[in-house]
Amino acid sequence: MSTHHAARIALFVALAGCAPATGARPDWTAREGMLPALPASAAASVDITWLSVTNVYLRVGPLGILTDGYVTRIPQSAFVGEYLQHSRAAYRPDSAAVARMLTLLGGPGAVQALLNGHSHFDHAFDAAVWAKLTRAEVYGPRSTCLQLAAQEVPASRCTTVEGGETIPLGDGVTMRVVRWNHSGDHAVNPDLHDPRELAAAPARDSTGGLRPGVLEDFPNGGGSRAYLITVPERDGRLTLFFSNTGSPADLDQPIVIGGTNFGAPIDNLRAALRDAGLTSVDLWIGGGGAPLAKLVLPVLRPKAYLPVHWDDFYSPLVAGVAKPFADPALESLLDSAHVTLVRPAQYLDRWRLDRSGVHAVPNDAPKRTLGLPR
Repeated sequence: MSTHHAARIALFVALAGCAPATGARPDWTAREGMLPALPASAAASVDITWLSVTNVYLRVGPLGILTDGYVTRIPQSAFVGEYLQHSRAAYRPDSAAVARMLTLLGGPGAVQALLNGHSHFDHAFDAAVWAKLTRAEVYGPRSTCLQLAAQEVPASRCTTVEGGETIPLGDGVTMRVVRWNHSGDHAVNPDLHDPRELAAAPARDSTGGLRPGVLEDFPNGGGSRAYLITVPERDGRLTLFFSNTGSPADLDQPIVIGGTNFGAPIDNLRAALRDAGLTSVDLWIGGGGAPLAKLVLPVLRPKAYLPVHWDDFYSPLVAGVAKPFADPALESLLDSAHVTLVRPAQYLDRWRLDRSGVHAVPNDAPKRTLGLPR
């Protein structure tokens, strides 16, 4: 393996926190054909659609929740530095691509809340476009709100969350914010891993673009934010935990920025679960691979796990998933912990979470509309 190729793989793993997938491109049409018809909505259920990377659309009755929402694809050649520290030019979001995705979700009224996990480009770059195309309230790090302000989104549309907040999203759905860390390690890739916030709204260049580098206009936003979501149902609650990154290197160490201690991520998770009166959750949507999961599983005790951030975030989204998900170490760990792996195969895969568990449901029409390869 060449040094250059090794560096590319190391970078991908650092950003995504998962081992690279291997194998041939999956045929999603055959899989869709074997799925049962989507049943009528249960008294309480959550429909879950994986859009790509860490972009997940949650539908709870009339309430639509989007995580991150990165649709634009900035090529890897745009960056300078092993860990994307700088960029060769400023870039603008692909607003047309975001609008197409929004149409597939149901139009401007389909998203009421956008939860941003951290402020790196592959998570926050399109947040301003989603805010402009919908009436969604954006929640995320201070850096994300400053990025939106730079793109003329009113400050009232973005709520900075630091961790520890309990926020009602509507229809009885409650979100608890968990201060979390970013993948990587201070000793290896501090520019990517260490908690960094913007000091002020970044300045756009003459084209209206922003610099996507992690030491430029898109730092991680002080580590990251994870979200514990509870949905009321007739016999109790449905519960989900979303984390778009994470590092085992210092999960038990406090996040300190400017003298302010935001707590250790794993302790913050314990506190959120305790506040919600939970000892386990129905579904963990997360990235980070086996090393992170080994530390989180005993605390979170999820019944099922949906891996995200294992796919290629440089290639055009319409190219689809190039290789199927594969992480033997993680799969073995989940199996030993009796956690069901919800295995994604193609963008726009859809599932329903209800009291009986997580079940795959068809989503053929949007995939065809987007033109995903078969």
